[in-house]
Amino acid sequence: MSSQQEPQLDQKPLPSSENLALSTRLQHHPYQAPAGFDAVEPGVHHASTVIFPNVAAMRARDWRSKAGYTYGLHGTPTTFILEERLAALDGGRHCVLCPSGLSAIALVDLALLQQGDTVLLPSNVYGPSRELAECFLGAWGIEHRLYDASCTPDELAALITPQTKLLWLEAPGSVTMEMPDLRGFIGVARQHGVLTAIDATWAAGIALKPFDLGVDVVMQALTKYQSGGADVLMGSVTTRDDALHERLLLTHMRLGLGVSGDDAARVLRGLHTLALRYAAHDASARQIARWMQQQAAVAQVLHPALPGSPGHAFWQRDCTAAGGLFSVLFQPRYTAAQIDAFVDALRLFKIGYSWGGPVSLAVPYDVQLMRPSSHWPHAGGLVRLAIGLEDPQDLIDDLARALGAAGMAG
Repeated sequence: MSSQQEPQLDQKPLPSSENLALSTRLQHHPYQAPAGFDAVEPGVHHASTVIFPNVAAMRARDWRSKAGYTYGLHGTPTTFILEERLAALDGGRHCVLCPSGLSAIALVDLALLQQGDTVLLPSNVYGPSRELAECFLGAWGIEHRLYDASCTPDELAALITPQTKLLWLEAPGSVTMEMPDLRGFIGVARQHGVLTAIDATWAAGIALKPFDLGVDVVMQALTKYQSGGADVLMGSVTTRDDALHERLLLTHMRLGLGVSGDDAARVLRGLHTLALRYAAHDASARQIARWMQQQAAVAQVLHPALPGSPGHAFWQRDCTAAGGLFSVLFQPRYTAAQIDAFVDALRLFKIGYSWGGPVSLAVPYDVQLMRPSSHWPHAGGLVRLAIGLEDPQDLIDDLARALGAAGMAG
């Protein structure tokens, strides 16, 4: 490439390189790549420091606007592109990225709650979200109250007080997979002037459109389906309202939240195949869930798309797909040791947290320990299955072998 190509930035000319020491020349090289390069994947920009052409430009740029760049923590072309694509996926206007799904939940709580406020959490809420409320929000004078995710809108309304400022929703609930009456709950919150936030990770922007139901904030753990590779930790918070986004963005800045360009690029790459992968997870999970329903050892399969699963009617009304996650309740006669043996006997299913990746996962849970403040009516053990991209018949064969090895077949 010619050294006489037009530079992309109006930079001050450098002293002649002949008069500079090697260590200086390694930091200040005059070459600038020509503009106009384009490719399927956007470039990965690594930056803490952002270079300004002059002092006036530095002073004029507003970090809250995506019209320019100010500091790596506030965004690069790579992260801006990802935020815009995620906002479009969710049906929102604004999106901010966080280092994990849990940090995205914390961002919402810290931006929208203050001392004296109350937040309502479903009883089947993601465990770390409840612990955040118990260990931090409570210490800061913010009360949290749990509501039954299967309650009626009127029962939810009875819990709302003048101090209630935020209602968290999960669709479906963590591990136990209940689908709530989103329309009813959101309607109640609007009547009382309460903001609503939903953990919509399960839906991945595909199975459910929360903004169309009236939700104020959509949070997702991009660690799951959007990444698709089980190798990225990231979260997002999306809004439609400008003023609400401003509150979130200011808190985002004050907490110093940011993501790496490499991780953003991995999620961007995953978005290309998101719809295809989600459909494949969904089809396989339904096939395997129906097979599990037929096993004598199984008391119930908790899968929102299956008739009889808690909240199935709400899933039918509000959703178009179901993804690859479901839980299995075993007959009470099987001990915790037998259920652990079943999980240990699996070969294609791996033991590990998270979901949405290419490899199927299995994790046993003690729901009574997960829900110390609410009644769980089932006596049998529970195993959550995350169905990956393997052939579903191979996974069924793996489950059948493991049931037999644990003495749970027939």
